[in-house]
Amino acid sequence: MTTASTTVGAAGSRRVARSPLRPARDALAVAGRNLIAYRRVPQLLVFSTIQPVMFVLLFRYVFGGAFQSSVPGIPYVDYLMPGIFVQTTVFGAIATAVGLATDLKSGLIERFRSLPMARSAVLAGRTFADLSRNVFVTALMATVGFMVGFRVHTGALAFLAGLGLVLLFGYALSWVFATVGLAVGDPETAQAAAFPVMAPLVFASTVFVPASSMPSWLQSFAEHQPVSVTASAVRALMIGGPTTSYVLQSLGWCVAILLVFGPIAVRRYRRTV
Repeated sequence: MTTASTTVGAAGSRRVARSPLRPARDALAVAGRNLIAYRRVPQLLVFSTIQPVMFVLLFRYVFGGAFQSSVPGIPYVDYLMPGIFVQTTVFGAIATAVGLATDLKSGLIERFRSLPMARSAVLAGRTFADLSRNVFVTALMATVGFMVGFRVHTGALAFLAGLGLVLLFGYALSWVFATVGLAVGDPETAQAAAFPVMAPLVFASTVFVPASSMPSWLQSFAEHQPVSVTASAVRALMIGGPTTSYVLQSLGWCVAILLVFGPIAVRRYRRTV
């Protein structure tokens, strides 16, 4: 999994010089192992895409008529889809918690520890694999969105920039849920523990409706929490509006989440194994 060159010291003792690329290679190897699971058990990928597709169809055709009045001036589907992109990555980040908890409970992480591999590879490989899955799911959601009437009002580059911001935000959140998975150490408990973190961020946000339609005591939280800020930034990139402020705020949230939960997840991983 890694490469090493052997050198001889002045006293004739042998020591191993590690390649500087070792952590990256080990992380890619772990990520490949996690992605192989989707090829061998394609149901994992199929069912992870059914839920966001159902949300699109539900809010487009069932609730869309009722919510249209809250977003005058544009079709509700154009307001909805940028929020759905963000919501999909939030839900997808839960897989990080479940996957790490499963590996921890099965003893696989202990076996990784016995191998000559970088300690950072397990967490980096898991989060990178989940980022790769999010690329596929986000592309699928964009296709579904266009099929149900979503249209980009800005341009192709702005649209791709919005998708990139969605993926960055999902990657940052995966470190939050990595901490959750390592803390509980059981896949069923990890899924249950992730919901109280995820639910307020998604449903008390501007993903589905503007904050102005919410009670006054909830509006401040709904407008400034990270999911809402990212949804507003992606919405501005895709359908127009004030862009710079929302994008900078979203990037700030992504950096802050990584700086806080990255070290916490690493520390928790070291204590666990």
